[in-house]
Amino acid sequence: MSEVKKNKTNKADEFAEGAAATVATDIYGSGSKQKRGRSENRGVRRGGRRDDRLKDEMEQRILEVARVTRVMAGGKRMSFRACVAIGDKKGNVGVGLGKGADVTIAVNKAVNHAKKNMINVQTVNETISHSVAFKLGAAKLILKPAKKGRGVIAGGVTRVILELAGIKNITSKTLGTNNKVNNARCTIAALKSLRRVEIKEVKKVKEVKPGEKKEEKK
Repeated sequence: MSEVKKNKTNKADEFAEGAAATVATDIYGSGSKQKRGRSENRGVRRGGRRDDRLKDEMEQRILEVARVTRVMAGGKRMSFRACVAIGDKKGNVGVGLGKGADVTIAVNKAVNHAKKNMINVQTVNETISHSVAFKLGAAKLILKPAKKGRGVIAGGVTRVILELAGIKNITSKTLGTNNKVNNARCTIAALKSLRRVEIKEVKKVKEVKPGEKKEEKK
């Protein structure tokens, strides 16, 4: 009887171990697959960390998401259009448009388009170098430099773009239209039209001590 009981217990243990092994393989996979998964996950994690760093450097804001239609031969085709602005708050800013069947696809396309069309805005004491009045289509924009501590006086998409460009003190006024896409394009064009400031080197003048005569040019 004792031998029979031992055989039954051994069989039960073997059955339990086999069931546990099958459940483990179903959940975690076999050893070879697990190793491959770890190596692939490591690569994905490293790539993900790099992508996270890039995302941390560039901040993105969605300016507008609209549903648009295209008239085809069989009817109307629905899609989404996204307008996105990206910038690092250090002078680099860009605006892009993207269309897709889904909002996420449209936003990703807009971000890629904005990265390809980045501009660099030169700031002087956290403001622009001079005032500018720009017109693009029906959109009109006026930008004026402001003193330190004044803040960003702007509204709509213009405020978002100026903040992403790293401008902290500025006064602006948007005229002509309320179309966000046109106003965003006009803002980018106005910032691109700013003249570069060149710092001239100051010539050092020699100090003449008392008792010394100035050298006369021949």
